[in-house]
Amino acid sequence: MGRNYFFYIALFLTIAIAVGSLISLKSGLGIGVQISDKILHAFGYFMLTLSWLLAYNVKSNPMKSSLLIASAVFIYGIIIEILQGALTDYRQADLYDVFANFTGIVVAIMFFVLVLKKN
Repeated sequence: MGRNYFFYIALFLTIAIAVGSLISLKSGLGIGVQISDKILHAFGYFMLTLSWLLAYNVKSNPMKSSLLIASAVFIYGIIIEILQGALTDYRQADLYDVFANFTGIVVAIMFFVLVLKKN
């Protein structure tokens, strides 16, 4: 898959996370299974980070670019949490969500470096 596809996937996930985080989900996810909010955060930010890492797979200095992407995604997550608390009355900012986001980001970088970069 070309880098342009990964860029569009990353952009879509970025927008989807923002919209999903700021809209009301009164009816839940509608999948009939209870899933921890923190697992959803970790998985979402794992996918978001991995998609941006694949979109900008820089050969010259991969560690620097990986840390830059991880930092940007982490800051994005913090901004989303702040916006939840400031703009909505049906969502709230949660420090544990930030920790779950961070966990997903770290696992994505480890997966990218240890698995995908070797292949």
